[in-house]
Amino acid sequence: MAPLLSDKRGSDQRFDVNLSILFTELPLLERPAAAAAAGFTAVELWWPWIETPTPPQAELDALKKALEDAGTQLVGLNFYAGQLPGPDRGAVSVPGEESDRFRANIDVAADFAASVGCKALNALYGNRVDGVDPAVQDELALENLVRAARAADRVGAILLIETLNKPESPLYPLVSAPAAIEVVDKVNAATGLGNAKFLLDLYHLSMNGEDLPQAIATYADKTGHVQIADNPGRGAPGTGSLPLEDLLDSLRKAGYDGWVGLEYKAGDAPSAESFGWLPAEARAGH
Repeated sequence: MAPLLSDKRGSDQRFDVNLSILFTELPLLERPAAAAAAGFTAVELWWPWIETPTPPQAELDALKKALEDAGTQLVGLNFYAGQLPGPDRGAVSVPGEESDRFRANIDVAADFAASVGCKALNALYGNRVDGVDPAVQDELALENLVRAARAADRVGAILLIETLNKPESPLYPLVSAPAAIEVVDKVNAATGLGNAKFLLDLYHLSMNGEDLPQAIATYADKTGHVQIADNPGRGAPGTGSLPLEDLLDSLRKAGYDGWVGLEYKAGDAPSAESFGWLPAEARAGH
C-alpha cells in the first residue's frame, strides 16, 4: 500500500495503535512488542479483561511489564465496558450489576493508568435497556462519569466521552457529536474540573452521516483524543473513501495536537502489513 500521508504531513502528527483491534492475532502480552517492531512507540487499549473489572494484580503487572519491555507508551485506556468487542457498548449507564462493575473498575483502571503514565481514560456510555426510563439511565451515567472524572483527575488524566454509530450500535444513545459534547459539558459542570473531553472518532461520525470538517471545526477545542478508520469497511486508511489526509490536516489546523489512534481492522493479512499508508517516521510519535 502506498503512503497516504506525505512524509512532512505524517511526521507532525502523533499516531498510536489500538492493540484491542490490531495485532489481535497475538496474545495480549505479545502485542506491545509487535507494535514496537512495526515502528510504533505508543499504543492504546480497550479494557483487556472483559470478564472482570478487577483482574488480579499479577495480570496488571504483567501487562505493565510487557508495555515497558517493548518501550511502548500507553496513551489511552478504556474503563471496563462489558463484552467488547461484542454486544455491550459500555457500562456507565446500565443499572444493576454492570454499573456496579464499572464503579469497581474506576480506581483499578485509574491506578493502572497512573502506573504506566497513561493520561486518557475512556468511558463508554452503555446501551439503552428495555424497560428502563432513559432519563434514569442518564442520571446514573452522570453520577458514574463524575466519579470517573474525579479518579482521572487524581492521576493527572482526562476522561473521554465517545460517540459510536447508530448502524452498528443501535442501542447506544450517543450517536452524534453534539450528543457526546452535551455529556462532556454536563460532567465538567458537575465536577468543576474541566477534564472531560470528546473522543472524536472519524469512522463513527462518518457512519452517522455527520459533516466531518464541520465537526472538527466546531469541537476540536473540546477534543481529547482522535481515532481513525476508513469507511466503508472500517479498514486501514486508503481502503475506503474517507478523505483522511484532508481530515487530519483539518484537525491540525483547528489546533488539535494530541494522539491519533489507529482503530481499524487489518483484514485477513497480519496487522503488521496494514501500515503501508503511514510513513515509518510518523509511527514513532513525538
